[in-house]
Amino acid sequence: MKVIYEDNNVLVVDKPAGVVITDIYPDLSKVHRLDKDTSGVLLIAKNEKALIFLQKQFKNRKVEKKYIALVIGNIKSNQGKIETLIARSKKDGKKQKVYLLAGPKAQGKREAITEYKIKERFRNYTLLEVFPKTGRKHQIRCHFSYLGHPIAGDKMYGFKNQACPKGLKRQFLHASYIKIKLPNGKDKEFKSELPDDLKLCLPIN
Repeated sequence: MKVIYEDNNVLVVDKPAGVVITDIYPDLSKVHRLDKDTSGVLLIAKNEKALIFLQKQFKNRKVEKKYIALVIGNIKSNQGKIETLIARSKKDGKKQKVYLLAGPKAQGKREAITEYKIKERFRNYTLLEVFPKTGRKHQIRCHFSYLGHPIAGDKMYGFKNQACPKGLKRQFLHASYIKIKLPNGKDKEFKSELPDDLKLCLPIN
């Protein structure tokens, strides 16, 4: 596990895909969520005071986050914003489901906002920079599936018999950047390069 940054309050790691972080650091607390098969920057608090300080910034949308994602198909607009409600699916408790902002079904659901812009276009795929403004469970995966462009390699939110780049063994989703204020008062940026298992899937014909 590569350590990006460490001080008395915070540990920032470059999480590989397939790793459950609590198995490695059972005595420390995750500040935010990264799915098991999503790689990238992850913040871990070393004490309760630091956890509360950092999580408050996520709650108040003061944290800048960027992901790199490869989605199925060609997204027409060069940039966009997905704004819906998200809640647990009643049909499958492991999945999240999108609900529209208006209407009687909106009650009890949580607002979810995802912005994106095109990084590179391929024949059957689109590489995106994704900026989640909220931190709902499975938010990016759920949102792009809702758009009809699920994350490449995503078995949970992908469509039946959807295409997959050769050699891709997991969902193509990587947390590449976070900017946040630390308990010591300093604003810090943390970055993670796209890992080799995802790089090897590009470029795609």
